[in-house]
Parts: sequence; C-alpha cells; structure tokens
Amino acid sequence: MKVAIDIYGGDYAPKVTIEGAIMALESMDKDDQIILIGDENLAKEKIKSLGGNVTDFDFIHAPDMIEMDAHPVKALKQKPYSSISVGFHYLAKGEIDAFSSAGNSGAMMVGAMYSVKAITGVYRPCITSILPKEDGGAGIILDVGVIADCKPDVLYQFGILGSIYAESVYGIKDPKVALLNIGEEEEKGNLLTQATYKLMKDSNDFNFVGNVEARDVFDSTSDVIVCDGFTGNVVLKEAEAFYKILAKRGMLDDYFKRFNYELYGGTPILGVNGNVLIGHGISSSTAIKNMLLLSRDVAKAKLPERIKNAFK
Repeated sequence: MKVAIDIYGGDYAPKVTIEGAIMALESMDKDDQIILIGDENLAKEKIKSLGGNVTDFDFIHAPDMIEMDAHPVKALKQKPYSSISVGFHYLAKGEIDAFSSAGNSGAMMVGAMYSVKAITGVYRPCITSILPKEDGGAGIILDVGVIADCKPDVLYQFGILGSIYAESVYGIKDPKVALLNIGEEEEKGNLLTQATYKLMKDSNDFNFVGNVEARDVFDSTSDVIVCDGFTGNVVLKEAEAFYKILAKRGMLDDYFKRFNYELYGGTPILGVNGNVLIGHGISSSTAIKNMLLLSRDVAKAKLPERIKNAFK
C-alpha cells in the first residue's frame, strides 16, 4: 500500500510528522510505502537529523503549505502546489492509496469533496471517533464534528457508514448500531431523534438496537453510536477532558489510558471515493504513526468500495 502524509500538517510539523513516519515504518509490511508530501529537501534534512534513512521513503515535492487558520476553499484555490492540494491530486489519480494530514481539517474535507468526491448516494460524508469499551473492546461514534445539524435520513446513513467501518476495519461482526438519545424509549428525544428512530427501527441495512443514553456510551450495549456532529463533538471533547484530568492527577489505569487520542491517530472521512484521513492538530509523533497505520488498514480494507456496494 502507498500511504501518503502531508508533512506540514499539525501544530508541531514537520518534525513530528516525519518522526511519526519513521516510527510507523517499524510496523509496516515490506510492500507498504510511506510517501512524504511537502518540501522534499526539508523532508530529507529532517529524516537525517532524526536518525532515519532517506531511502526508506518516497517523496512528492510540494513547496507550499496551507496554514491551520486559512479559509479552506480560498486556500485550495490559491495554493495549487500546497501539500494538501498536491496530495489530493495524486489520490484522485490513483497514484497513492491513502492520504492523511493533521493540518487544516476544513481544507481536508473540502479537498475530499472536490477531488475524490462523495460516493453516489451518500448525502453527507462524516468522521468518527473511537469509544474504548469497559470490556476491552472498542466502538465508534459518528459524526463527531463535521455536520452539526442533521436530518433523519443523514443519521440513518451514518448507521450504514459506521456499521461498514466497524466491521471492515475493526473486525466487529454484525455491529450493534444505536441512536444517541436522552432516553431508551422510542418516543424520547427531540424531533430529529424521534424521526430517526422510526427510520432505523425496521432497517435491513444494519443491526439497530435502539436508543442509547450517554451513560451507556462506553459499555457493550452498542458498537456504533449515531448522532449529529454537534452532539458527537461534545461527547468526544468531554472524554478528552476527563482523560487530561485523570492524567494530571496520576489516576490513569489500563482502561483510562485507552482514552489517549494518540493511540488512534486519526479518522477516515466516511463516504468519499478515496481513503482520506484527518488527524488532530496537536498530533504528536505517536499519533502520526498510528494515523499512518490506520490509513494502511483502511486502504487494505477497501473501505470506499464496500461503501459503494452498500449504496448501489
């Protein structure tokens, strides 16, 4: 697999992106390739300074970068030779199997929509986050920030996308899909969740198990939790906050250590015609390493093809 990364992506780039790429090599198969997109000379200098071997990597030269606070659409138009623009160019041509960045997430979303485009039938592509389960397993929640306001049919599609992702990448057979709500009963919630429940309850597209409350997010009641991006982002950020508090107080056990975002690296954009992964802006080298490994796993799982087949 040819997995490419934007070396400028993230608050601490390019040092941590290249360091993470060097670390990822240790877990890659012999036929896997890591391609660094950015200033080639800079990338080679950083590899040498970090004790890596330049010949272990491939390079795509892209002299410009899109800043973290840049307007996504304007930046992509004004900087065709930026690392993000060039990355999408190669992904759309099929010359790389996956493209990841911890940089401007808006530019990554816009780039995905305008280059590889949404899969036919998918209303709104989305992103996910891992939910560490108390029993040692893991589930996912979607959306977690892209689509703040959703309609019932969009949430229904999240059930399909999340189910395919959980099964094909994380090996969860017949994933249990739940709708995040303020009560377990069918009539609970706002107009959105009530209408969505009616769509989901008779679904043949995924294994719907009903409503789930926030207190049950980390137990084994469900494998895939569906919600709008506003709600999902609140859940994600609160989980991150509890992890930080516990870490500061020295209260982390084996379970709570799994809340560290660095262990998961990033998230694919589900519902587009290509393997596009977004990482946290504050990504460390460990996070970058794990985002590259996830991009390899997503590419090997042929996730877009599976989603296309589901939406035919």
